[in-house]
Amino acid sequence: MLVLTTALWAVSFPTMKALALAQQQLVPGGSTWLFASLCVACRFGVAAALMLLWCAPTLKRLTWLEVWQGAGLGAFGSAGLLLQMDGLAYTAASTSAFLTQCYALLIPLWVALVERRWPSAVVVASCLMVVAGVAVLSKIDWQTLRLGRGELETLASSVMFTGQILWLQRRVFVRNNANHFSLVMFLVMALCSLPVVGLTAQHPTDCLKAYSTGATVGMLAVLVLPCTLGGYLLMNHWQPRVSAVQAGLIYCVEPVFASLTALFVPAWLSRWANISYANERVGLNLLLGGGLITAANILIAIHQAAGAQTGLEVKEKRSPER
Repeated sequence: MLVLTTALWAVSFPTMKALALAQQQLVPGGSTWLFASLCVACRFGVAAALMLLWCAPTLKRLTWLEVWQGAGLGAFGSAGLLLQMDGLAYTAASTSAFLTQCYALLIPLWVALVERRWPSAVVVASCLMVVAGVAVLSKIDWQTLRLGRGELETLASSVMFTGQILWLQRRVFVRNNANHFSLVMFLVMALCSLPVVGLTAQHPTDCLKAYSTGATVGMLAVLVLPCTLGGYLLMNHWQPRVSAVQAGLIYCVEPVFASLTALFVPAWLSRWANISYANERVGLNLLLGGGLITAANILIAIHQAAGAQTGLEVKEKRSPER
């Protein structure tokens, strides 16, 4: 289910880029910050409205723990997105994609500090394989990599995404209704984006012009339905069923799916929105990088399954005979 989550999220990358290209034609001179923040506000605002309708019969049972969990997820998520978007203006997209996946290393380090024990060799190997795979997939250039404003902001966004993953794993939230705290999460993310929209819009009508065509509204629907309602609801429901370390590694499959969708989706969106957005091509970096990330996830899954089986056998041996 979490692999499916990353596949749904991956659709958002070419869709958001195509949406921004279409909006640049509709609002000449509009800043990238306006289009990005407006997209987040509309995407999560509409998702929150739909969730409100869906949850209306059960909202009277909404608890403070569900509000607290959703608020935390929304705060971490919105901060991560804003830092990532601003950092992208000051660094290469490949560098941003690579540094964003640093939570694959940050989560095991945090778990090791909390549990006061070193991660296993399999976990360390899986994390290193994922980092290497993302580096290959992103075509990272180590000679030009430096820690400037863009890189530091992207690393900070990765820290926020790490917080979001760990916040969802907290045991105090285990009995929460995923639909309820997802509603709060979407609402918080939309509200956190509105100030940026207000600061970057040259005129209030720019917001209406940005979604004044069928293509832009259609792409927003794609972002709301499969990418947000589909992806985040799957994440919020299924992630607590695996460890935070495994979840972080699984989420690193997202760039693989993003690269695959970029092979054919841009051409479809170009014809739909009358923009110029070319497909990407299959390269050795996709095969090698994707292979390393996939192998790392298989390795950690086998390791955790073997550990669970061993624990079950030990428990059976300790149980009294009947």
